[in-house]
Amino acid sequence: MLTLNGVSKRYGDASTGTPAVKDLSFTIGGGQIVTIVGPSGCGKTTVLKLMAGLLTPTSGTVEVDGRAISGPPEQIALVFQDYANSLYPWMTVADNVAFPLRRLKLSRSARRDRVARALQSVGLAGFTDKYPWQLSGGMQQRVAIARGLAYQPEILLMDEPFGALDAQTRADLEDLVMKIRDDFDVTIVFVTHDIDESIYLADRVLVMGPRPTFIDEDLPVTLPKPRDQLLTKQHAEFGELRAHLYRNIKASSQLMAQTGTVPTT
Repeated sequence: MLTLNGVSKRYGDASTGTPAVKDLSFTIGGGQIVTIVGPSGCGKTTVLKLMAGLLTPTSGTVEVDGRAISGPPEQIALVFQDYANSLYPWMTVADNVAFPLRRLKLSRSARRDRVARALQSVGLAGFTDKYPWQLSGGMQQRVAIARGLAYQPEILLMDEPFGALDAQTRADLEDLVMKIRDDFDVTIVFVTHDIDESIYLADRVLVMGPRPTFIDEDLPVTLPKPRDQLLTKQHAEFGELRAHLYRNIKASSQLMAQTGTVPTT
């Protein structure tokens, strides 16, 4: 469904600019949850923006459903890390969720039905007339997720969406992500700096190396489903994967520090 073919990205001049991504090639199949982890500043967000068509590769191609993209494709929705600034404070929850639907040729009733289903799926059916500033951080992020779902994308990209939330809210939203995948039959690519989160959610973990980033490992996760916040994290495979990823990412971080690699903004 989503394929990167030899994708590289330099910031600035195409030949002499700062290298951020180097020769990335991988495919993400339909219905998967794929998490992306790596050392801080390695370029994870850059990779996600390349997938979303928000950045143009310096070389290589990004393909969705077998077609190379040159801008944000119709099949993809993106949930940003900074939920507070991605919602319009003067719009109600329902209007925020409906906003991207303006570009689709939908009847008013169809838009209303999509908004209602999306808010129901994230547990906010009773908050349609509230404003973002009246909600907690976790609820605001649920609104941002609902906005992506209302668009009914084939692929949902999520850029460290739970990084600013408390542990309990984060755990609840992790479980919500897996429910969304099943309810909406959507492919999810989830960037995170949290190793436990990357394993708990994933069918596959893509481990990025130090900048210019590349795929250091592509790890399948075969933990039993449905996942459970307590039982899954007590599973032997979870512990083995956690230790393996920690060692890998720590080694990459140390290499970046030794070589003086400047983090990508």
